Amino acid sequence: MTRIDFHTNIPDKLAYACRLARKAYAAKAKVVVLVDSAAQAEALDAALWTVSDTDFIPHVFADDPLAAVTPIIVTFDEAVALPHHDMLVNLTRRTPARLDEFARVFEIISLDEDDAAAGRQRYSAYKKQSYPLTHFVAGQS
Repeated sequence: MTRIDFHTNIPDKLAYACRLARKAYAAKAKVVVLVDSAAQAEALDAALWTVSDTDFIPHVFADDPLAAVTPIIVTFDEAVALPHHDMLVNLTRRTPARLDEFARVFEIISLDEDDAAAGRQRYSAYKKQSYPLTHFVAGQS
């Protein structure tokens, strides 16, 4: 069953997604990052290129011909075929359509109250469906 990790109180979701992608890549994991729109996908693409002066985080959009051989995939279109299903990082306010295809899902919840409310709704829905859940609050030890 898919394990779902909630990370809340995140001040910058794109920067946080970049750090998760960097960590996953270092661990040789494959990640799909789900965003809300083409504009947000472009912003994440730019952020992944500039996350560090010394790190290279190979990534492409889901419809790229190199997606099958690239460890980090960025998409806003859930209808597109995805080449791997290790981890999903959800930056949207919706429940991912193909949640059960992934071994692990990271729900990234910002400080915004509407985002937090949507996150609480997803948490409750996942809990009712008996998904294994964890919760990490940024800024707390």
